[in-house]
Amino acid sequence: MDKKIINVTVWNEYRHEKCDENVRKIYPDGIHNAIKAYLDTVDGLNVRTATLDEPEHGLTDDVLNSTDVLLWWGHMAHGEVSDEIVNKVFNRVQDGMGLIVLHSGHASKIFQKLCGTHSDRLKWREDGDKERLWVVDPSHPIVQGIGEYIELEHEEVYGEVFEVAKPDEVVFISWFEGGEVFRSGLTYKRGSGKIFYFRPGHESVPSYKNEKVLKVIENAIFWAAPDVYPQFTTGYVRPLEKVGGREVK
Repeated sequence: MDKKIINVTVWNEYRHEKCDENVRKIYPDGIHNAIKAYLDTVDGLNVRTATLDEPEHGLTDDVLNSTDVLLWWGHMAHGEVSDEIVNKVFNRVQDGMGLIVLHSGHASKIFQKLCGTHSDRLKWREDGDKERLWVVDPSHPIVQGIGEYIELEHEEVYGEVFEVAKPDEVVFISWFEGGEVFRSGLTYKRGSGKIFYFRPGHESVPSYKNEKVLKVIENAIFWAAPDVYPQFTTGYVRPLEKVGGREVK
């Protein structure tokens, strides 16, 4: 049997790379293309990108309906994302599309809509701290091939309390050089879709060039991809049996 190809769309607001020379030096072709360059080397994935300033943010009906897993990176322009597009992504997740939310995507409209919380409330600091992401669920498919932890020389600090909906699973907990800790890998199930939130990836540091960070994203794609899209009947339906001994139309 032929192996199923997973269609992946990497979405990035793509603003910092255009307006900040320091970010552009790290990601000259954008964060989305840095991630895509790695994923293009992985067997079984068909990868494309989409960005905020494209028509319909690059997430047309054709794109969304043919996406098995959507990656989402945003930071400075969450408010510019169309509510209509957010609703379409929301419905696709409910129908089975996987969603991987990266770094500051925790404050995106789509993640907050799916979680039902204002998940932008947390501690933060951008001061060059070292981050160590500890694996706390070593049996989880997302962490296979990672080892006990991922160490990043410099990253933006996030600290608890992280006001998100209670996750189904906690996969990573981060420790930062300044003392903070943070739940950095969380899974959720919404409708028929799987969601993974993964914390590292500030635009001013090269975290998306770290092999273990990229391996986690790869693993998460295979974990989140639907085997099949379930088909359910909604709306008015006739009863399967006679009701009160009579046929119901």
